[in-house]
Amino acid sequence: MSTVPHLRPSPITPTVDFERDGVQHGFLRLPYSRDDSAWGSVMIPICVIRNGNGPSALLTGGNHGDEYEGPLALYDLARTLDPRHVSGTVIIVPAMNYPAFRAGTRTSPIDKGNLNRSFPGRPDGTVTEKIADYFQRELLPRTDIALDFHSGGKTLDFVPFCAAHIRPDKVLEAKGFAAVEAFSAPWSMKMLEIDAVGMFDTAAEEMGKLFITTELGGGGTSRAETVRIARRGVLNVLRHAGIVAGAVEMQPTRWLDMPSGDCFSFAEDDGMIETMIDLGEPVEEGQVLARIHSIGRTGAAPQEIRARMSGLLAARHFPGLVKAGDCTAVVAVLVD
Repeated sequence: MSTVPHLRPSPITPTVDFERDGVQHGFLRLPYSRDDSAWGSVMIPICVIRNGNGPSALLTGGNHGDEYEGPLALYDLARTLDPRHVSGTVIIVPAMNYPAFRAGTRTSPIDKGNLNRSFPGRPDGTVTEKIADYFQRELLPRTDIALDFHSGGKTLDFVPFCAAHIRPDKVLEAKGFAAVEAFSAPWSMKMLEIDAVGMFDTAAEEMGKLFITTELGGGGTSRAETVRIARRGVLNVLRHAGIVAGAVEMQPTRWLDMPSGDCFSFAEDDGMIETMIDLGEPVEEGQVLARIHSIGRTGAAPQEIRARMSGLLAARHFPGLVKAGDCTAVVAVLVD
């Protein structure tokens, strides 16, 4: 179902039929010739649950391979969702960048590709670009609403939130924020990206699709609380979209906004980071968010990272060591 006919076909072959009713568990098979398998393939798990005509949802996790709430929620949903409760189609890909997911890394161990910076991809590119191309040309056109799960991975930690972007199309923007509210994470975010080029989000939104995402913790692991949020949230979104029967289980949420680049703070030196504010705590403009201590010698005063705006701490650098250029903190504004 390619929307760009002048490009060569995708090399990926699905083992599922997107038009068949019922539950199908299969793969997106991507040929990948390598040292240990001359005619080998990357086998990306996929589940399609369909019951007649109706809206369609594309649910994805593992866009970055070291983020786990989404895969945990989606593998579970693929196993448990009853097609009798579905009106339409649910496409579940728990681990989009499957090579990265298997390696527990943000980027692919095959080509170092960051899938969420590789769209629209190329059918004749690297493994990561081929995966992006398939989603761009074959899966997104089938989609009415897309939910892409993220968390902070090994390097960041977030207050758990669901998010949508500010969009030029205010009708789609309002629908996105309504879906975010239905997800019912403890926090809901009007999201600003510092680098939107090549993102899955951007690809979907440029096609006029309803798109929401999450950041549900981080540190390269998951917590019981954040996995519960993910499992409840994905069902809420499907119910909100009219794809799955049942009432949305609304939970209290507080809205945050990221109004400008002043939300972000970056390290200017390497060193050991000392977090001075915990996640979710209030922040005043000029307050010290973190200190970076020199580790090359004793006696040096730490570099202070100060907030450029007031709000609350929505994200922080997770590992104890930091490099120049790393994002150290994100401040968001409470809007309710």
